[in-house]
Amino acid sequence: MTVETPVRFSPLDGWQNTFERLPEGLDIREIPFLTQLSLRVEPGSPAARAVEDTLGIALPGPSCADMSGEVKALWLGPDEWLLVAPPDRSQDLAGRLRAAIGDAFATVTDVSAQRTTLSLTGQLTREVLARGCAIDLDPRVTPVGSCVTTLLAQAGVSLVVRGVGASSVWLLVRSSFASYVATWLVDACTEYRGGS
Repeated sequence: MTVETPVRFSPLDGWQNTFERLPEGLDIREIPFLTQLSLRVEPGSPAARAVEDTLGIALPGPSCADMSGEVKALWLGPDEWLLVAPPDRSQDLAGRLRAAIGDAFATVTDVSAQRTTLSLTGQLTREVLARGCAIDLDPRVTPVGSCVTTLLAQAGVSLVVRGVGASSVWLLVRSSFASYVATWLVDACTEYRGGS
């Protein structure tokens, strides 16, 4: 008996052609199927130190993200982080973290199917996001490495600033809202298309 591997579909499968027709100054692409693990642990605890030793990074503080390594750590709350890694790493990464934590009080949960990631780059990024997001993306307020959970056009997102002046950001959006957010972003670019 042959067992077929299930086919995975991104929530934004088929959107890349639409994203390619956006005005100059904004590039959007989906980064599908990233490994995403929810980490709940008391900051500074032995379990947190074990996680940090395993990842080779310090868990970031409030409203910050560490995007330097292969495994990115995004602060989501006082004792909660989202660990983001390349696709198909969830079992290995979760296993290593759980082994490091041992019997200490902490949880590692695979939430990879919960969200997809949109990468936005270009000089229009900040201006377009400002049309539907209350977060001030001025670099003095949200410098590179900022990570905030907010609303974009009434959809919950985690926004990570990756470039100076929010010229490059990641939007992590729940899969069920991904098409809505993509539609909103395309619509928010209408006035920048000129005559096209």
